[in-house]
Amino acid sequence: MDATAVQPTSRPGGRTARNRVAVRDATLAELAAHGYAGLTVEAVATRSGVHKTTVYRRWGGVDGLVVDALALADEDEWAPPDTGSFAADLRALAREVMTTFADSPASAAFVAAAFQSARAAAALHGFYAQRHRRAEVVVTRAVTRGEVPAGTDAGAVVKAAVAPFYYRVLIAGETPSEEVADQSAAAVAHAAQAGLYA
Repeated sequence: MDATAVQPTSRPGGRTARNRVAVRDATLAELAAHGYAGLTVEAVATRSGVHKTTVYRRWGGVDGLVVDALALADEDEWAPPDTGSFAADLRALAREVMTTFADSPASAAFVAAAFQSARAAAALHGFYAQRHRRAEVVVTRAVTRGEVPAGTDAGAVVKAAVAPFYYRVLIAGETPSEEVADQSAAAVAHAAQAGLYA
């Protein structure tokens, strides 16, 4: 669900669009390398090849860079897994989140930014709200197939399946693992099938 938030973007046509993607990719790279505390307009400008004055004029500063990086990630074509099975879809979704945290330090840096910037917090909230809405189709398909009861709260199921990662990685400082992903997905799948989210 989160992977595309921290992956390089294909470069569209037009100089403005290319600059935006170059700056976004540079922002992600700098967040991954130095965290939010070490993010600077100068470093992003150097890494992206976009002049510093252009970065300041277009993005305003560090907060603007973070907000726009999340906005670009929100404009992609990401879709949740569709394996034909509710339990397998939920497991694949949880593993995707696990992979994001394991492979992309920028993911945690976005969360750290949200604690230090109201603009970053609003952008991160919007990003995750949109991602969760897209992922709800995993549950609605399961209802249609008769795997979970009608009236199951799709949003609650999706959030419950991925919430352990945010706690275990960001709060407890644990290393993400497939075992945690599979346990979380299986527990939520069983609960949903038993009607606990209806």
